[in-house]
Amino acid sequence: MTVAPHFQFKNGALHAEDIPLSDLARQFGTPLYVYSRQALRDAWEAYRSAAQGRNVLVCFGMKANSNLAVLNEFKNLGSGFDIVSGGELARVLAVGGDASRIVFSGVGKQAWEMQAALKAGVKCFNVESEAELLRLAEVAKQAGTIAPVSLRVNPDVDAQTHPYISTGLKENKFGIAIESAVAVYQLAATLPSLEIVGVDCHIGSQITEVSPYLDALEKLIKLIETLADLGIHLKHLDLGGGIGIRYTDETLLSPTVLLDKIFQALDAHKLSHLQLVLEPGRSLVGNAGVLLTTVEYLKHSDAKNFAIVDAAMNDLLRPTLYDAWHSVEAVVPRSNTSESKAYDIVGPICESGDWLARDREFDLQQGDLLAIMSAGAYAFTMASQYNTRPRAAEIMVDGVHAHVVRPRETVESLFASETVID
Repeated sequence: MTVAPHFQFKNGALHAEDIPLSDLARQFGTPLYVYSRQALRDAWEAYRSAAQGRNVLVCFGMKANSNLAVLNEFKNLGSGFDIVSGGELARVLAVGGDASRIVFSGVGKQAWEMQAALKAGVKCFNVESEAELLRLAEVAKQAGTIAPVSLRVNPDVDAQTHPYISTGLKENKFGIAIESAVAVYQLAATLPSLEIVGVDCHIGSQITEVSPYLDALEKLIKLIETLADLGIHLKHLDLGGGIGIRYTDETLLSPTVLLDKIFQALDAHKLSHLQLVLEPGRSLVGNAGVLLTTVEYLKHSDAKNFAIVDAAMNDLLRPTLYDAWHSVEAVVPRSNTSESKAYDIVGPICESGDWLARDREFDLQQGDLLAIMSAGAYAFTMASQYNTRPRAAEIMVDGVHAHVVRPRETVESLFASETVID
């Protein structure tokens, strides 16, 4: 049983919407990323429905998946964008995205990135340090413009998630300690090239409970009230992203439950006039994609059975980086479970950390096709060319139609720009 509703078994074979995944593998080869267009739309609808009648701006956290076809889909649905680099800004602009619906996050913004964002006219900069604030003020002054700013505050809230994707604790590199925020806001108010427009926080990713958000919100409300007493009035409150998806059997937090609780708190403090900004990433794209891979070899030993596949850690880094668990499905499973064995699914890269799944029960043969599920987020965007391996193609399925939204790289393209010295 898969965990993604748009990837289901029909007539004994796993499909993406109405196309057998085995057909896509034959046509386009493996490794292969396959996305469901309808899955993107349905995930967006959950946020649109939850936000209906409320002043909410949903900005897709595009670091999760920055393919232009994905960005264009969300742009057409009405999404804003949360970016963390000048390159991501360029991608949004390339699909005709509205810069006034872009929030620029990230701890290390360079001057050229600030210049590009100011020229484009982004909604605001989520400033993450006093040093960044001063640099932005100088860049804006030199450009003869006013930079809209929102301080990213670190509320020291434990999101109860993997430490690598926790962003709201004191020991994390992100944001300004909430104890220091008032002083930094007061500094910002003295800089004529800055306009204070909001407050921002982001506490982590793959969050499945509402309580961490409410803990962070409680601290932000106190900050907003203190700022108002000092004559600093905000226009929006950005609570970041982080809603989790189902990789296996997680109980999920819905956007409706989250927004209902947030607005209850804002109403109680007479702050519902603030625009609420959200930055979902994984929850919009995570279960909209799979990674297809072919079994190249089976290797049996007394200690382990290995299924060596043609995908690797350069294609999907999450298991190596986070010890992440992805469901793996045989695209055309066999019915004779008596032949099943526990396999580690591993790639061909020369690293012991090159694994995609461990101890999974399969009846496998060489040449079988596997689908690594929930691979729409933080998958291709983290892909590399390690071991001079071309990155996989990306396919968007729309009903019975399959579109190549990024072709497979060729080996020659990987070193075409390199030179040798005589």
